[in-house]
Amino acid sequence: MADPALPGVIRINDLATPRLDDVQRLALEYGERHPVQLTEDAVLDAARTRTGLTSFGPDDFRARMNLWLGDVAADTNRTALGRRMIFDYCVRYAANRQRIFDLLTRHPEIRATPIVAPVVVVGLPRSGTTHLLNLLSADTRLRSLPLWESYEPIAVPDEPVADDGVDPRYRRAAIEWEQMQMVAPYTAAMHPMDPDHIHEEIELQGADFAHYQPEWVSYAPRYRDWYLATDQTPHYEFLRTVLQILQWQDARGRDHVAGNDSTATTAPRWVLKSPQHLEQLGPLLHTFPDATIVTTHRDPVSVVQSAATMTAYAARLQYREVDPGHHLRYWADRIEILLRASVRDARLIDPDRHVDVYFDDFMTDDIDTVRRILGVAGLSWTETCAAQVGQRRTERPRGKYGRVAYDLRADFGADPAEIRDRFAFYFTAYPRLRVEVP
Repeated sequence: MADPALPGVIRINDLATPRLDDVQRLALEYGERHPVQLTEDAVLDAARTRTGLTSFGPDDFRARMNLWLGDVAADTNRTALGRRMIFDYCVRYAANRQRIFDLLTRHPEIRATPIVAPVVVVGLPRSGTTHLLNLLSADTRLRSLPLWESYEPIAVPDEPVADDGVDPRYRRAAIEWEQMQMVAPYTAAMHPMDPDHIHEEIELQGADFAHYQPEWVSYAPRYRDWYLATDQTPHYEFLRTVLQILQWQDARGRDHVAGNDSTATTAPRWVLKSPQHLEQLGPLLHTFPDATIVTTHRDPVSVVQSAATMTAYAARLQYREVDPGHHLRYWADRIEILLRASVRDARLIDPDRHVDVYFDDFMTDDIDTVRRILGVAGLSWTETCAAQVGQRRTERPRGKYGRVAYDLRADFGADPAEIRDRFAFYFTAYPRLRVEVP
């Protein structure tokens, strides 16, 4: 039965010909009035101004950053606002990089901090992984990464905290979330980005300019080709280093004054999540060899239609003309790449530390799914744990911001069966998969 307290179904029927509201038009006009230069010098100068630091650590990141900047600069369909969005991403990542390497230079002992037996969700995008991560993170025996901290993992030195005790980083993330809801109100229903939301740790790899996030926010073919063709192990090791920094900060008593309670004390184990890990199981397991791996499974057609709808909806502010078919083709290809790598490399996972989660089972009983995962990870299901997970489920129910109704035929002119044909290998590998989109 539907919860009457939750928002209803959202139908986005203007993907190809967006009907912009006044706020969206003003945002686009702002971008035109405040253009940016998508160049290395412009980004790094802005980062230096933000941090007051000069060094960015090893210079290998510059080539990767320039690939991304070059792709976006060459995209003549990109709006000025869309260009500014990528510029702001890169400045934030570069500033974080400066602070990371500045701290490591002053405290090299951080690199000796152990990262012990994390629980890592490696499921498809749009397959319930966000809800699963948020439930798992309610267990305070696990250390999780709230979005506000992922955006700025290192506090600005000597930055004053307001009288209400809220971390300035949290406040900045809250303002960004408010702005996002104003210009793209349906985004919340597809992927909430509020400050307390437990976020994907690949956001931390942004400071190394090495993850698949650029594909979600821009058309970046040269960057994507580099990413897919290159061993990502060094960049997973960079991720581990940033996790070490966060644990080291915890151990020194730098408690977080905002965000979810699981980040308030030092915890020996992390709970992590990203669909990217599906195609990077080798680097992931090399970096975290004692991890418990949770693989979520869902009808790929549901995943493709969700990803294509979400990116096509966001495109109204990023592109002058929107082609929903491009988004469908891109994500059908991209999900196939993810899944083929996942099926190929599943043998690398220790079966004693592996849990397969099927979407329909998870939707039927999400609490039982969490209990099963914790058991495989060696964590007992206690009354305290049950209360914490139950409270999180109440506070962050699925559909909290509404539910988007997807329609491949109406929105993309596509036949679900034809898309599903390309994923026959996945259904063969996991015969328990259920077809969701008829």
